[in-house]
Amino acid sequence: MHKLRITYFLLLSVSLWSCKYSHEKKETGISQKGLHPTITAMLDEVSADSIENNVRMLVSFGSRHSLSDTKSDTFGIGAARRWVAKKMEAYAANSNGRMAVELDPFVVSAGRRIPYTIEMKNVVATLAGTDPDDDRVMLVSGHLDSRVSDVMDSTSFAPGANDDASGVALVMELARVMAKHEFPATIIFMAVQGEEQGLLGAKYMAEKLKKDSINLIAMFNNDMVGNTLSSETGIHDDSTVRIFSETIPAFETEDMERLRKYTGAENDSRARQLARYIKSVGEKYVDNFSITLNYRIDRYLRGGDHLPFSQNGFAAVRFCEMNENYLYQHQDVRKEGDVQYGDLPEYVNYDYAAKITQVNLAALANLALSPYQPENVGLKVDLGNQTTLVWEHPSKGPKPKGYNILIRETYQATWEQSIYVEDTTAIIPYSKDNFFFAVQSVGNNDTNSLPVFPTPAR
Repeated sequence: MHKLRITYFLLLSVSLWSCKYSHEKKETGISQKGLHPTITAMLDEVSADSIENNVRMLVSFGSRHSLSDTKSDTFGIGAARRWVAKKMEAYAANSNGRMAVELDPFVVSAGRRIPYTIEMKNVVATLAGTDPDDDRVMLVSGHLDSRVSDVMDSTSFAPGANDDASGVALVMELARVMAKHEFPATIIFMAVQGEEQGLLGAKYMAEKLKKDSINLIAMFNNDMVGNTLSSETGIHDDSTVRIFSETIPAFETEDMERLRKYTGAENDSRARQLARYIKSVGEKYVDNFSITLNYRIDRYLRGGDHLPFSQNGFAAVRFCEMNENYLYQHQDVRKEGDVQYGDLPEYVNYDYAAKITQVNLAALANLALSPYQPENVGLKVDLGNQTTLVWEHPSKGPKPKGYNILIRETYQATWEQSIYVEDTTAIIPYSKDNFFFAVQSVGNNDTNSLPVFPTPAR
């Protein structure tokens, strides 16, 4: 195909620009031709009852504190992680041998919140991709451990229904539904230990994947995804989830810093592109549900299991309920007057957790079915009021059928428009001074890769 001409883009862009102001702005980061039938079928399988049953079973172990009993079959972290592994193995039985489950051990030395050297274990279920040449990996996680008011109390009743049995149950539901389907890329479902004691299991896993040079393109951390009633304010919201993503990459080098400042890319980290992608896909597939992009790595002065992955150079985000209830979170189970404290299962909204599960599933499945990202995406540095973008076809995987050029004004948080092209060069009548751009691959099945922010091309 010949290089696309300015006149063509001018006509197309004027039409798109007109639509932008005559209708409500809506992200168009993925193809709007329709929903992928395999993905919609999987979304229909997600069950709020299944999520509730798993949350209540996790609560039944009494405490899942990382320093609690590991020998008992009915109480403590050991019983909980063995039960999760057993459930994952049952899901794996439907995967035609593609899913493998393990209790992945690691040793933690005595230190802050760890009074003695201890062995912990993450539950890891790996659904291998069907394409042996596809090295892409996605990881979705929730933390298995729970706590009460005293973070060192390992014996008291610590139900942890929302924090974070809801996240673990979400991961288990994803594994149950997705194990029966095939994806070219690999998906890891993980219930991680040691979050409340210092993100220990996540740190171990992130460092392990980095050491093994695993091509982890996306990490989804689900931590507290079941509460819909805000303490203090009384706000009720069962139709919105927050996604947290870092602004400036934790692993940024001096060269990366220089380029970021030169191009004004403070809001275009790979984690931020992942968050926008999840919003675009999730809101397309899950009806009457919205995704709020929270432009900080986590809540104010707080953190979660996605942080070690960010620190090791991976694109990682956190899913979290829109409003937290501090009567339940990190509290001893008790009643003071008419006020109930403690993270009990009756305060989890399981339909809400199921919606967030569907958002995770839609984004994970789209990524796992999509072509590789375009390579060497560049923006030509020349004076003028039009912009030339250049890139190369992915060197791995099937050739995309085309590409989306994503466009937004510099003050906008999300992509506002997309232009579909089939060449690897495009000249568009939008000034590089007034707009940001990205390019993503489009597959024959209309799934899309993550967007790539261009670097200067001379």
